[in-house]
Amino acid sequence: YEPTDTELKQLIDNYIDQWNEPDTDKRHALIREVWAVDGVQVLVNPPQEIREGAALYGIAHPPLVVQGHDAFYRRVDRAYEMFVEPGYVFERSSEPIRQPGAAVTFSWVMRSRADGTVAGAGLEVLTFAEDGRIRTDHQYV
Repeated sequence: YEPTDTELKQLIDNYIDQWNEPDTDKRHALIREVWAVDGVQVLVNPPQEIREGAALYGIAHPPLVVQGHDAFYRRVDRAYEMFVEPGYVFERSSEPIRQPGAAVTFSWVMRSRADGTVAGAGLEVLTFAEDGRIRTDHQYV
């Protein structure tokens, strides 16, 4: 499935909005709008402490996987608590780019609301379910 330009813009706006939404019920509604029921997000390059912990056991850094709406509620709620409540906002920093194989990429930043400085950034690689919601999201932070 390849969304139209209008559908793609709305989906990515909702994707960004889910991370910033202060109302839990509205945040969870956005999650249901954005993610397929069995949607998957893969954090391709997990945080350093996870990579170091895996290395202790001789394991190459494992990707972290989130799947399904319940898992996304926990993931997005926790990100809201960790980043948005203390004073950051997530913003799209590039236009979506259609890639071969019906994938779409876009970049984002996490910006301080106090002074506008960028405190983090990432790249998303998305594919879509037949209903237009995100099937897979490979996130590079």
